[in-house]
Amino acid sequence: MIESKALSPSLGVEFTGVADPLDDAFVQRAAEALKWRGVLLVRGLHLDDERQLAFSRRLGEVVALRGQEIFPISVNPARSRNAKYLKGAFHWHLDGTTDDVPVKATTLTARHVATIGGGTEFANTYAAYENLSEKDRERYDSLRVVHSFEAAQRLVNPDPTDEDLAAWRTQASHEMSLVWRRRDGRRSLVAGATAGHVVGMDPEESRALLDELLDWATQERFRYAHDWAVGDLVVWDNTGILHRALPYDETSERLLHRTTVVGDEAFA
Repeated sequence: MIESKALSPSLGVEFTGVADPLDDAFVQRAAEALKWRGVLLVRGLHLDDERQLAFSRRLGEVVALRGQEIFPISVNPARSRNAKYLKGAFHWHLDGTTDDVPVKATTLTARHVATIGGGTEFANTYAAYENLSEKDRERYDSLRVVHSFEAAQRLVNPDPTDEDLAAWRTQASHEMSLVWRRRDGRRSLVAGATAGHVVGMDPEESRALLDELLDWATQERFRYAHDWAVGDLVVWDNTGILHRALPYDETSERLLHRTTVVGDEAFA
């Protein structure tokens, strides 16, 4: 029998008793959990790549990055050719903020875990917006922000070479509303590492506002921290849940396999 419990007051559902993640009843409950609670967890499910992909496809179309549907997540250069850039994941972010339509959801299965550190934190930007004062909502509602890959990478490498800058700037920047007015009537905040500056605002004032808002959105009451064990499956709503990896040694064996599900709602 499948049972569930909240991971924290503001987000997340943990499911137990999941014998078959492809069962229609579980897939329906998982989709509802993603929409209303943002994060779902099944401990010790031990999905192989084929089963992880099959489950992901029940949630939507799976993104193929350079023809690759399973993406290894590791900051160990021996395990991932993207290890250098993945260090940006140690900062709060949403995926796909430089796209018109961000990815809908992400799944991670733990293959190996770090001995020290290496957890993943999540923060609910729906709850963060709902709990803003009316004055702050009015302050943020009309603002627009430019997001870029460069902004995120500067947090990792604040003194880039010309070659670094040229590589970062091959990724287009994207301007959008700070407050995302969702088609179901809810609102969420588009914040995090890729948020470079507020349009039309003094740079120092812009940076202070974005840092203040991120601190608000990631405070403890809106967060859940997951400590990985081998075989865990975690899925989250990438459109409203900020996430970040907690630090771990780059020589660690930590390895997560990721899939991403194609989005169906443009930033607005």
